[in-house]
Amino acid sequence: MANILRDIPNNFSLPRRINRLGELSYNLWWAWNHEGFMTYYLIDPVLWERINHNAVSFTRKVSRPRLNAVINDREYLEHYDRTLTKFDQYMKNEGSWFATKYPQHKDGLVAYFSFEFGLHESLPVYAGGLGILSGDHLKEASDLGIPLVGLGFIYNQGYFVQRITEDGWQETSNYNLNFIEAPLFPLLGEDGNPVKVTVDLPGRKVFARIWQVQVGRVALYLLDTNVDENSPADRQLTDRLYSNDPEIRLSQEILLGVGGVRALRLLGYNPTVWHMNEGHSAFLCVERIRELVSSSGQGHPECSDGVSFEEASDTVRKTNVFTTHTPVPAGNDQFPIYLIDKFFSQIWPELGLSRDQFVDMGRHVQPWGETFSMPVLALKLSEQRNAVSELHGKVSREMWRFLWPEKRVDDVPITSITNGIHTSSWLARRMALLFNKYLGSDWLQHISDLDMWEQVEKIPDSEFWETRQYYKHKLILFAHDRIRYQWSRGAVTTAQVVAGGVLLESQPLTIGFARRFATYKRAYLLMRDFDRLLKIITNPDTPVQIVFSGKAHPADEPGKLIIQQVYRAVKDNKTAGRLAFLEDYDLNVARYMVQGVDVWMNTPRRPNEASGTSGMKAALNGALNFSVLDGWWHEAYNGRNGWAIGGDEDVSDPNLQDEQDARSLYDTLENEIIPLYYKNLSDENLPTDWIAMVKESIRTLAPQFSMQRMVQEYMDNLYAPALQATIQPEKKPGKKNTT
Repeated sequence: MANILRDIPNNFSLPRRINRLGELSYNLWWAWNHEGFMTYYLIDPVLWERINHNAVSFTRKVSRPRLNAVINDREYLEHYDRTLTKFDQYMKNEGSWFATKYPQHKDGLVAYFSFEFGLHESLPVYAGGLGILSGDHLKEASDLGIPLVGLGFIYNQGYFVQRITEDGWQETSNYNLNFIEAPLFPLLGEDGNPVKVTVDLPGRKVFARIWQVQVGRVALYLLDTNVDENSPADRQLTDRLYSNDPEIRLSQEILLGVGGVRALRLLGYNPTVWHMNEGHSAFLCVERIRELVSSSGQGHPECSDGVSFEEASDTVRKTNVFTTHTPVPAGNDQFPIYLIDKFFSQIWPELGLSRDQFVDMGRHVQPWGETFSMPVLALKLSEQRNAVSELHGKVSREMWRFLWPEKRVDDVPITSITNGIHTSSWLARRMALLFNKYLGSDWLQHISDLDMWEQVEKIPDSEFWETRQYYKHKLILFAHDRIRYQWSRGAVTTAQVVAGGVLLESQPLTIGFARRFATYKRAYLLMRDFDRLLKIITNPDTPVQIVFSGKAHPADEPGKLIIQQVYRAVKDNKTAGRLAFLEDYDLNVARYMVQGVDVWMNTPRRPNEASGTSGMKAALNGALNFSVLDGWWHEAYNGRNGWAIGGDEDVSDPNLQDEQDARSLYDTLENEIIPLYYKNLSDENLPTDWIAMVKESIRTLAPQFSMQRMVQEYMDNLYAPALQATIQPEKKPGKKNTT
């Protein structure tokens, strides 16, 4: 293996006293540590907001007078020194949870593959919940000291930029990633040229260069086909997420799975556990088997003699982990058999298989015919398999039972690990300071400790309420500033200014609804009885305001129609400006919303919500959940920490379910939520009963639905059994994760 250069760019003009700001900007550790965030913000708050919190861009653009000012500011320099000391201590990785609990696996390595990673708004290569979960997983693996390396794509055009027309129609435009100002750097060979891997697609080779993103202690490698060796069409393979062209999608998934394995081998890694986050990367199974079956063992660092397909499959299976996220069969990636013939006819002879034997690895027989299913491939070739909530586990065992026809549904070998959130990434700074004060300064190291969270009761109601009101005010100002900026540019009409939230206020009960606008999310449910909704939100004594945000996939016409339906209601003058829609939902908008609303509402059609995590983020920050008993809320709701919409059963008639759930939604708002917020105020004008419920919500939900708990469960229940495997030819220790 040739030497790989991993040099972080050093083209900043920074004063020597604070020149490590450049180094820090290329490690996203700063993004989930408030000290790191403030190290940039304190220099120039206006620039920091204008460039959407991009530390690399900030360090390149900040003016010299601003830099000169802070190097003469003693308080700033003390903050800077504390931050860099904390960063250096963190990167030493001494005494981590993993090192303490699993010293016998210190030389192991987990390879984590995902189609998208949502790490920060400065790197918009994610579409939604799957990507945010992947990003949080890497951050928590870093915090726990788990030796893990990530593999995905760098999307030149990100997902898309959303604009809502006056009529409510979603228009999209491409986001062109500026690589020079993104928190990533290229991997170069000794000759100074980009390091590349190749995969074989029909009639040609496709090349992909490799970029690195440093996520604390974890390295994430991203493939990019925009290189000179490729045709114009192939250069666009990594332009954007989730193409609806099956040939492009299949090409992407071959590149992710096959190319991803080859990239890690090229970089000198020999993972002992391979984790597929959803089925997009399942072709890594095929590549790993091919490595082992090959008579020369070429490509695999330890295989000198070829083994049979059955032996190779057994080796691969025991070290694979597969996480399924989709409770609807049609939502899983599957390809027509003719495309498998086209793309893999040269591969099955290498594996010693016939065409039918190869297709059998992913064959899924359905009423309309046979397809090659990526989850079927992953399920068959993984020893460890999991769904992402208890209810989703039950649905998944039923959905995939046909793969184990001899087993009862309850015995289908798919377990569940409920999703969580990376606490430091989503907790508001002032809420964190409250927790530091009343839970103890080391509370972040003990997030899963239920007893520790009992200390939430000690937070004085007045301090708690003041903090909550501060973040609601920040959300309102954020909406005002955004729509004011658009208005000043002549980009919106008066009706759009109102729809953008210019009439929102800081006092009323504020409900948030933000997510991908897929049809099963039922964003329209709130509008089912519009006259009743108007009476609720415009009551002068107990006003309610509702803030919407979210995108529909560009090819999802029904989803775009739902946005239009919601937006038309939002700009209806009868609402008196009590409804708002924030355009271009991203990590930054999400952060303002989950930290600022009083209630987080979710209305999926049961049982289509595999888990959901936005409500967890809102709960951590003191919002109360108001949701259908689906996904995570099915196991989180205890009757005292929020509210349920509808019952704990599935209704076969969609219209009947919509009717019942809408009635439940309105009744609960009118009879429980609004009175609790506005009535029985204390002498200090505090809603003490409301605050008590919020504290119960934090106490019960913050430890149970943290990423710390989740990743520890992955380690204990899935990674550790795979690491225990002493199977040839993969017994050699994996390479440690290094920058």
